[in-house]
Amino acid sequence: MSRTPNPCDNQTEGPKRPFAVTQDELERALRETFARRVAASGPLAADPAALAIRRANRTVRRRALTGLALAGAATVLVTTGMAQLDDRPSQQGTPTVVLGDPGNPSASPLPTASVPAPPLSGPVRAELDLIIGSWLDGSGGERRDLTGVGPVDRAQRVADHGGWLVTSVETAAGRTLWWVSPNGSAPQVLLAGADAIALAPDGRQVAWRDGPDVLAAGLVGGQLVATVRTPAPDGTVPVGFAGDAVLIRQPGQGGFTVWRPSAGVLPDAAERSVLNVYGVLPDGRVVAQVSAGTPGRPCLALLDPARGLAPARTGCGPELGTDGRGGVSADGRWLLVNGVGKGALLVDLRTLGATVSARAAGPAVTGVVAWTPTGTALHVDGAGGLVRVRAERVLAGERPGATAVAGVAPGDRPVLVSDTVS
Repeated sequence: MSRTPNPCDNQTEGPKRPFAVTQDELERALRETFARRVAASGPLAADPAALAIRRANRTVRRRALTGLALAGAATVLVTTGMAQLDDRPSQQGTPTVVLGDPGNPSASPLPTASVPAPPLSGPVRAELDLIIGSWLDGSGGERRDLTGVGPVDRAQRVADHGGWLVTSVETAAGRTLWWVSPNGSAPQVLLAGADAIALAPDGRQVAWRDGPDVLAAGLVGGQLVATVRTPAPDGTVPVGFAGDAVLIRQPGQGGFTVWRPSAGVLPDAAERSVLNVYGVLPDGRVVAQVSAGTPGRPCLALLDPARGLAPARTGCGPELGTDGRGGVSADGRWLLVNGVGKGALLVDLRTLGATVSARAAGPAVTGVVAWTPTGTALHVDGAGGLVRVRAERVLAGERPGATAVAGVAPGDRPVLVSDTVS
């Protein structure tokens, strides 16, 4: 016995329709649906189907226009940045150690999902960022996974929220330079197998030694661009920047040279009295240790890079260590440097002249000295503790000490991230 089909039964076989449906048919079906739903209601002031269709079309158009605008803005910014760097007259080359080449998209890793940070045993806070194990701990509390990066020797922020540059310790295969993106994607290798790596204070320039050459390049969007190379004697290595010029240490007791990549070749002349360099003042002069007097003794000096690092002012007095460890504050007033003994000295560079004013400033520096914008010097002592040197307190007689950093595993040392200096 067959049952009578019910017009409302959705199992009843209906008329056949083709699978290809046009936009006009979809709109007509939508209108029919709204019409059936409001059949029992009073007349409406507007057609609901038309309203829905118009809203959908407006949404599609807005999304398309927004995507086109963002793509256009990104293209203009990248093109402008590349053009500004490439406008410099230079002798360009392609170093074999450069990875992440803009011409080789496959060299850049794809963004990866963030990994949850492990719980900490206590608060990790410093005035500057810290690298602890495989994590970058920001001074504001944010954390980034650095799995695959390290062991780390030093790190530097890139100006204008451009991420971080991280340099490995020296290994049998050389040094590696990573760029850590600010957007959370995986760290990217920029250099591998370099003999030495130097970074500009703002993180926008990099210099390195590769085989028989010294090279320099700009950093734009996580890529090394406008690379310049020049042959250099064995043992010659870059150690820092003075503006756009690269400070080059000559082998042995050969002193230091200023190399301007825009000029191409490395100058033959060197300032042989220079023993170490500590940083650059806001006016461009280089703070250095020189050999002065007869017999020569380690003294402090301000050097003029425009005249081949000729001393502009020299001051002797405190007994200085010759390990080259130290750093200059962002405002150019203070130098934290090791003395001959087991401690550090805080030097007021404004007094540099016939005599030098220096105060004992706690444990000796064993690594990088990183200054905060407010004038506090931070460094890690031999036991892995964090030392804070506050100039005003040292002048008042305080002897800084080290404090343990929570989250550091036994045998590990935290690495301070230098802040940018523009």
